[in-house]
Amino acid sequence: MPDRAPQPVDRQLPTDEARDLISLVRDIAQHEIAPKAAEEEGAGHFPREVFTLLSRTGLLGLPYASEHGGADQPYEVYLQVLEELAAARLTVGLGVSVHTLASYALATYGTKEQQVEHLPAMLGGGLLGAYCLSEPASGSDAASLRTRAVRDGEDWVITGTKAWITHGGVADFYTVMARTGEEGPRGITAFLVPADAEGVSAAAPEKKMGMKGSPTAQVHFDGVRVPDSRRIGDEGQGFAIALSALDSGRLGIAACAIGVAQAALDEAVGYATGRQQFGRPIADFQGLRFMLADMATQIEAGRALYLAAARLRDAGRPFAKQAAMAKLHCTDTAMKVTIDAVQVLGGYGYTADFPAERYMREAKVLQIVEGTNQIQRMVIARHLAGPETR
Repeated sequence: MPDRAPQPVDRQLPTDEARDLISLVRDIAQHEIAPKAAEEEGAGHFPREVFTLLSRTGLLGLPYASEHGGADQPYEVYLQVLEELAAARLTVGLGVSVHTLASYALATYGTKEQQVEHLPAMLGGGLLGAYCLSEPASGSDAASLRTRAVRDGEDWVITGTKAWITHGGVADFYTVMARTGEEGPRGITAFLVPADAEGVSAAAPEKKMGMKGSPTAQVHFDGVRVPDSRRIGDEGQGFAIALSALDSGRLGIAACAIGVAQAALDEAVGYATGRQQFGRPIADFQGLRFMLADMATQIEAGRALYLAAARLRDAGRPFAKQAAMAKLHCTDTAMKVTIDAVQVLGGYGYTADFPAERYMREAKVLQIVEGTNQIQRMVIARHLAGPETR
């Protein structure tokens, strides 16, 4: 029905290389991802072949060093790639963000020997990662996790269950936070666990309201033995590594949220300019025009917010507060914009014949993952007013 094709986002990119990269991503999104998104999401199909393609074209390691298989791209560019991918299909955009999150610990805190041994395969060798922090009884209160790693000679033996793991059961490696010492955040250590290690298994994927093509599952570690050479960072440093990773990961979620919101806006504009009522396009009616204007403004504000945070990160400056703000604002924007997109389409918006309802269902999870938006408000408030008194 739309007779007005959506225009590509006019991006401010720092280099010609970045512009070529965005062109490549748009081509892959248009020809390899978007055409199959609705059908595969409806069927719950995980597009592993797409991630293989992204790895082969260098898109799974963008913000990491080229010497280890990355692409040396600043976060300012990497996040805009995520936005383009998420606009085509959130399962893919979020999947790249999660893989980047899972690779962060080794890329940032690993030894040179570890990085040389593992990163090339993780970043450009076709592997796919997952990040294991949350547990059935410890979500927002991640420091109370119960998965334990016990030292046995030159090995560690990991036992416990992780929950809400994106790529659970399909990942090739898991970055796992496990308790090696005292209670609380100082007793947690990070490990790189291969998915084919004896004792690693995944439960059946959760049945979700959206993102059905992206498996989310519990992952069980039943006496999994890993060598000390797969410990990342110092003993007891794991929680600090996890929080540092999440600061960057939240920017990935923010970019994905804006991608979904942009896709919903494009769908709404296309429909409104093509749908005739009372002898003219419904886009002529002021109430609807104002709704579209508000949607576009919220998206532009969110994009500016996540890019401002990314540029702080690229400059080596503190960005945790801005990352929390970006995650909060962008995911709330995605929820609001997708709801409005359904409203613009009216009854058609409530049917699976149009993607607006899928965008709305997918947007909801972005307000929850990698720190709920209530947690983001707590993080922001701590930067403003200091820690809570007890």
